[in-house]
Amino acid sequence: MDSIIPSRRGAKAAAFSLSAALLAIASPAQAQTGAAAPPPVAAMPVPGDLELAKLIWSTITAIDHANQSGNYSVLRDISSPAFQIANDPSRLAQIFASLRDNRVDLSNSLLLAPVYNGAPQVGQGNVLRVRGSFGLRPTAVAFDFEFQWYNGKWRLFGVAISPMPLATQQPAAGPEVPDTRRRGNQ
Repeated sequence: MDSIIPSRRGAKAAAFSLSAALLAIASPAQAQTGAAAPPPVAAMPVPGDLELAKLIWSTITAIDHANQSGNYSVLRDISSPAFQIANDPSRLAQIFASLRDNRVDLSNSLLLAPVYNGAPQVGQGNVLRVRGSFGLRPTAVAFDFEFQWYNGKWRLFGVAISPMPLATQQPAAGPEVPDTRRRGNQ
């Protein structure tokens, strides 16, 4: 599986600072009322079905165009700053070499709705993780994408994508994408 994910060290520090600030603000009110604090809510909600599908399709399209042209600078430029720092265009070309060498046509994925493997979730650092597949025949395409909220929009933060024979798919839950993502400068 071809993949990359930048380091989250800065995101963890920011999340810790934000948590400490919220705790300091909420503590006096909690002491006065004696009520338990509600569970924390993700800062960014999971996008709706249409927005989520558009994120996935646009990412697949950007990777497919980069593979066809050999130019990964646009894929890099539309990604989050952390992704850009961790990946220059030549590194992206190396990472996606197997898809390119095997002539995997990702454009057929645009003809189908994605099938999700678990519910998309927003985690630390406002990172949205979406896993699933496109049940193409004879070869399905499995994906594991991460998007980070930056300047008012979701931007690619991490990517893992792999062609797989359709026979290995689980019809009800979708395929399990092997976790071979690379993080940071690995």
